[in-house]
Amino acid sequence: MPTEKYTPLGLLSILLLISASTGATEAAIRHPIVLVPGDGGSQIDAKLNKTEVVHYLCEKKTNDFFNTWLNLELLVPVVIDCLVDNLRLVYNNETRTTSNSPGVETRVPGFGDTSSVEWLDPSQLSLSKYFNNIANTLVSKLNYTRGVDLHGAPYDFRKAPNEHEEFFANMEATIEETVKRNGQSAVIVTHSMGGLMALAFLQRQSQSWKDKHVNSLVTLAAPWGGSVKTVKVFVTGDNLGVIILSSGTLKDQQITSPSLAWLLPSSLFWKPEEPLVLTPEKNYSLSNLRDYFSDIDWLTGWEMRKDTEKYSLNFTAPGVEVHCAHGVGVATVEQLKYAKDKFPDSSPELIMGDGDGTVNLRSLEGCSKWKQAQNNGLTPDHI
Repeated sequence: MPTEKYTPLGLLSILLLISASTGATEAAIRHPIVLVPGDGGSQIDAKLNKTEVVHYLCEKKTNDFFNTWLNLELLVPVVIDCLVDNLRLVYNNETRTTSNSPGVETRVPGFGDTSSVEWLDPSQLSLSKYFNNIANTLVSKLNYTRGVDLHGAPYDFRKAPNEHEEFFANMEATIEETVKRNGQSAVIVTHSMGGLMALAFLQRQSQSWKDKHVNSLVTLAAPWGGSVKTVKVFVTGDNLGVIILSSGTLKDQQITSPSLAWLLPSSLFWKPEEPLVLTPEKNYSLSNLRDYFSDIDWLTGWEMRKDTEKYSLNFTAPGVEVHCAHGVGVATVEQLKYAKDKFPDSSPELIMGDGDGTVNLRSLEGCSKWKQAQNNGLTPDHI
């Protein structure tokens, strides 16, 4: 589960910087804002009509949709196996797309609203808080109104851009509507993978559309070049910050997500022969990544990598003013190291480097590559 690593006042300072960059004061102008969440940062509802389940405690059929991510009641032992099975995806090697687990229908609620990105559990328990502090600050300090000039853009974070036509269409429509309603171009505020989703969206738009509809892009902790941590997730899983879960609990769901393959280190930021995984028998880098997936017995991950790599290799500038904020100085996984005969069935030693704890510094700083590529302003910030 994503957590806010940036204080509301930190974001407020960035937003005030955007207002200053337009030459207007907050009293005279207020750009509508669209919040784009990161990996794990959107609610997902499910409706079941299954013929078999992984445990007798799991429901086979429901009459209506229910919140499955992140329903905190489903994170208890045994029951969480039901959640994992309901959220796992099935890859089709011919269509190059994914579908839900058999008998499962899913939806992402609340596009245009903020509630489903402010809270990951509709019960609004504190453990599920996400964009809530930021939204509250915008409302109380800058007089924003939810649903009027403050919107959310949730999406199925399990999938990559090649399966997000609906999101891109909804994003375009929401921005156009809020710009028309408020008479000002929009600010897109993103966290983590949401920055990559926003970049993919902006790369699709004409420059004339962006000039009219988008004032600026504010990114928090965007993994522009991917992250070595994703290499680890394919073998050990990750608890996404949910402290009551072990890292391996969600692995069987996570490795079926094309978005995980999308977030693998990009060859624009890592050298082909630079070791990512060290073992006495063999090292793995981008140059032999297929071998890595073969040796962990998950070649589906390699197929999803082939489907999504074109998006990580398209790093053309977004064509709008960018304010790029990220953490620094936190130990972050740079390499995985295994003892003899321990790969891949044991936890590796983690060789750490600089970053924000999740994303490597070289990836976080990727936005600086646009400084010479576009005339629009660019402000990288270390937080």
